[in-house]
Amino acid sequence: MIDMLNIVAALLTIGFGGFGFLAPRYTAAALDLAPQGSTMGLSEMRASVGGLFVVAGAAALILATPMAYAMLGFAYAGAALGRGVSLVLDAPPRGKVLVFGGIEAALAFWLIAANI
Repeated sequence: MIDMLNIVAALLTIGFGGFGFLAPRYTAAALDLAPQGSTMGLSEMRASVGGLFVVAGAAALILATPMAYAMLGFAYAGAALGRGVSLVLDAPPRGKVLVFGGIEAALAFWLIAANI
């Protein structure tokens, strides 16, 4: 059961990253980050929201070890932490932060707790 949920989490990671990698304009709009005056934001979407998560999820699947899945969880923990700090300091749209941060926190919790 743990192996199956690890694989599902890694596939979700690849899927989420795929949006940023293949559809950066859509992803930027969904995250309220539409580019203004420069396309550098699209490059950042493809890199940090896209490629990073596609490769991290793929690496966890390829390595298929508990530590690989745990490291994927730590990446999600960092993302959730960043959203939490932003919620306190930046006053972003609360609903979006709670949804995205909740998904990140749940994946972080599962991947770390199940694999360490």
